[in-house]
Amino acid sequence: MSKFLFAVMPIQGHISPGLPIAKRLVETGHEVMWYSTSKYRDKIEATGARFVKVQSAKDLDDSRYEVWFPERSQFQGVNQMKFDLKNIFFGEMPAYAADLIELLKEFPADVVVMDAAFTGMLPLKLTGKAPKIAAYGVFPMTLSSRDTAPFGLGILPSTSAIGRIRNKLLNGLVENIMFADVQKHANKLLSSMNAPKLPHFALTAPALASDLFLQGTSTSFEYPRSDLPGTVRFVGPYLPAKPTEFTPPSWWDDMKNRTVVYVTQGTIANEDFHQLLIPTIQALAGEDVLVVATTGGKPLTNVNIPLPDNVRLESFIPHHELLPHVAAIVTNGGYGGVQQAIYYGVPIVTAGKTEDKPEVSARVEWSGVGINLKTDRPSKEKILHAVKQVLNQPQFKSNVMRLSKEFQSMDAIENTMKELSKLANSK
Repeated sequence: MSKFLFAVMPIQGHISPGLPIAKRLVETGHEVMWYSTSKYRDKIEATGARFVKVQSAKDLDDSRYEVWFPERSQFQGVNQMKFDLKNIFFGEMPAYAADLIELLKEFPADVVVMDAAFTGMLPLKLTGKAPKIAAYGVFPMTLSSRDTAPFGLGILPSTSAIGRIRNKLLNGLVENIMFADVQKHANKLLSSMNAPKLPHFALTAPALASDLFLQGTSTSFEYPRSDLPGTVRFVGPYLPAKPTEFTPPSWWDDMKNRTVVYVTQGTIANEDFHQLLIPTIQALAGEDVLVVATTGGKPLTNVNIPLPDNVRLESFIPHHELLPHVAAIVTNGGYGGVQQAIYYGVPIVTAGKTEDKPEVSARVEWSGVGINLKTDRPSKEKILHAVKQVLNQPQFKSNVMRLSKEFQSMDAIENTMKELSKLANSK
């Protein structure tokens, strides 16, 4: 049996895919330790893994970034991504690394399992002090390629001669100009730790530092790359475990024999429901559909409008329970939620511009499973038009059902277990 140390960004969407992996490793007799923040202690310990709290690093709560980083709200789009990279991801790198150096003395892991955004292993890797590393992808692939535009711009890929020239120019622009300050900031932090500079672009560095990169989707929901590294494996979507207990709300039977449209802003970019959730409710108020809206854990009072008769509002409903009843979803484009919608064959309308959402939305458009509104504040008219399109134009349902079958044929956890076992036992 092997020793596995999980070191994952303490963010809900990054933690969740790793939980069933850790649980399966424990069940098969491996020793598993998980380094994280207090917020996730209960979920981690429920897997059977040994929880170890951050020491040097901040004990962050990802639902309260406005408390830790009040200036973050001043930035939008690419600028907010840059702020997050500097302050949340690379900003915590020295503290994560310091903690991990001490942990690995106590727990000499055969493999460190991290998500593709965790920076704490970079100083160890660059100084030759890291054990084998496996990274799992919790958002669209960030790896630079001659066949794709840079991550973050939400631009569709192109492999034509002109397209590859475009890609080269844009990749150079992003890496050497737009994100040059992020690269400089990361290298300054590494220098303070007596570590070499990043050998790769900052956005791709954690993934490329790994000995095994497990992308949590199928090849049909990720852009093809002719220069894809040999360390990459597509294992299928990482879906959350089905809840053991669920009490349906009193209106649950209202969905019978109705066309149900689900709207959500996820669990992070949901401070302002006037961006998407409220406009969707208003857009569909006069339509012959039942609208189910969830607030991602935020108070229902944040939806500060009178609710039309065809709306049912809840704080949270497990996707495993709701999505089989849904005809279309309107979402700001979280990777996990979008892939769950695809798994259940639900056509998608996306409207997101923060974090990785432009890239998720672009892949929705590219794969033909829905409509990308290319904004995080769509008008009611655009929402209504898009919803009618995905409900009434058969190609969207056909495309999402094709991809759904592919998703359902892949057991991401089992595929991950096989790859981790190979890595742990390799020389």
